[in-house]
Amino acid sequence: MIITKQKPIDEILKYLEGVKNVFIAGCAQCATVCKTGGEDEVKKMEELLKGHGKNITAIEIWDPPCHLLEVRKRARDNKAALDKADVILSMSCGDGCFTIFHGTGKKVVPATDTLFLGEAERAGHFAEVCSLCGDCTLFMTGGYCPNTFCPKGLQNGPCGGVKDGKCEVSPDIDCGWLLIYNRLKELGELDKMKKIHPPKDHSKSIKPRKVVVDAVKKRT
Repeated sequence: MIITKQKPIDEILKYLEGVKNVFIAGCAQCATVCKTGGEDEVKKMEELLKGHGKNITAIEIWDPPCHLLEVRKRARDNKAALDKADVILSMSCGDGCFTIFHGTGKKVVPATDTLFLGEAERAGHFAEVCSLCGDCTLFMTGGYCPNTFCPKGLQNGPCGGVKDGKCEVSPDIDCGWLLIYNRLKELGELDKMKKIHPPKDHSKSIKPRKVVVDAVKKRT
């Protein structure tokens, strides 16, 4: 899931300087779990902006705002409220923010910062586990991504900087390559530690990337 945090309200209000009419769009999926754009947060934002003199033309929770067809449908359903709005305040990730702009043509103001792709460990606790590199090698590293769990992104490790199981970059970070070693040991696959991995092929992550699923290609 995409992990977000809400921007400071002063920053949001700065973006909304000179704006009178605001449409607020939340997210029924990731931002709801992150408590940055679900129903409760959207209603709270509505009251807060009203207190600062803004006219809220409508509030909506889209499911999800990063799906272009969903956004276009919601835009048709809410045409009157959107026409009255000077901007849409997006309480979703950057993907949702872009798709709302793309699907509505309206000016969009982000209410959150997008942090990373991560795992929900428990309520309100999230951990980055994937760097979206497009070149997954988890089968060789016991499930731990060296790009993500090693702050240096080393494809072969550990380096000489590990101390008491922690990375020299920060004593709060476990050494990613020690995690990989211990996991491979559990799996009886320590021989994989002897394999020299080639440098990461960054050509697979040149942005912006697009994908069309083969099964969809065959139907069209």
